[in-house]
Amino acid sequence: MFLGLTAAAVLASCDTKKQEAELTASGLNPADFETTIDSMETKLYTLRNNNGMEVCVTNFGGRVVSIMVPDKDGKLQDVVLAFDNVATFADRENHPSDFGASIGRYANRIAQGKITVDGKEIQLPQNNFGHCLHGGPTGWQYKVYEEEDNAGCSITLKLVSPDGDNNFPGTVTAYTTYRLNDDNVLDILYTATTDAPTVINMTNHSYFNLNGDPTKLITNHELYVNADYYTPVDSTFMTTGEIAPVEGTPMDFRTAHSVGQDITNFDFEQIKNGNGFDHNWCLNTKGDDTQVAASIYSPETGILMEVFTDEPGIQVYSGNFLDGSAVGKKGIVYNQHAAICLETQKYPDTPNKSNLEGWPSATLNPGETYTSHCAYKFSVK
Repeated sequence: MFLGLTAAAVLASCDTKKQEAELTASGLNPADFETTIDSMETKLYTLRNNNGMEVCVTNFGGRVVSIMVPDKDGKLQDVVLAFDNVATFADRENHPSDFGASIGRYANRIAQGKITVDGKEIQLPQNNFGHCLHGGPTGWQYKVYEEEDNAGCSITLKLVSPDGDNNFPGTVTAYTTYRLNDDNVLDILYTATTDAPTVINMTNHSYFNLNGDPTKLITNHELYVNADYYTPVDSTFMTTGEIAPVEGTPMDFRTAHSVGQDITNFDFEQIKNGNGFDHNWCLNTKGDDTQVAASIYSPETGILMEVFTDEPGIQVYSGNFLDGSAVGKKGIVYNQHAAICLETQKYPDTPNKSNLEGWPSATLNPGETYTSHCAYKFSVK
């Protein structure tokens, strides 16, 4: 496991104290996450380490609801956007969101919602500019995961997605494990199996604001992406099939600089097409999850977050469609660029482009096990 971490070492360092009746360090009330949805119970889980870091997760959508990390002055800051109760998360008609979710069955976009699996063309829901986004309108972010294992500083959640779920083929059994260690790493491991050929691409969709205050936009964050290439998109946010160099473009974050530097540079077509940054970068790490794939840093708090993954790509989304309609924790309105997402993944629309040079496969067959690893490491500089 990441950085040589062993389960025994993690468990030995866990703070396993229950916090059922009191507020979390981030101010969440666990009772506000206790209800029944689709005949399944929802709840809030609190993970802590010996450095005072705290992560709260709900089994509704396998979502990260809060991450409390120390800033340069040692003060704990909540660095992710979310709602403070499960009812708002579940109200997808009035409050649609991917905040903190374990996305599946296929993260990101599939062109025109069409895939061909085992020689059969399948029409998926078209819920975003004619494309299938994040598994469709009732993707896994709106499902209740089962509690599979709860070790105090780790939680494993299980989801059984039936054949035909949003028209995806095959019954898939998926697991998401969140583990918090004493190096201030939130380690995420996804695994899945299927009883029939299908496609899969899981990710975490946390919206980060390392300022610790979403009223202060992430345009001040310094972004680093370890990638020489990215996948351009058209005006519907769909990948064109091209893998283009970042050299000499606003997509070049090989040297860290502020997100705000080019975020409104609409003279560059890709920024215009993405309404900011909403693109997949092709990582130089080549599946080596001991190398830094990307990082963000807030000069406001001194908090640095590094991303490690064994996936080939990472989607950087700069909160372009946050428009003030979502009111989150502490009654804060989430305006445009209030957060940035760093989603480790297969490239968007891989099921339709895996025949192209440089594009990975997202196919999962019976007898195989899908795995995906992502780790967010927090520190201060």
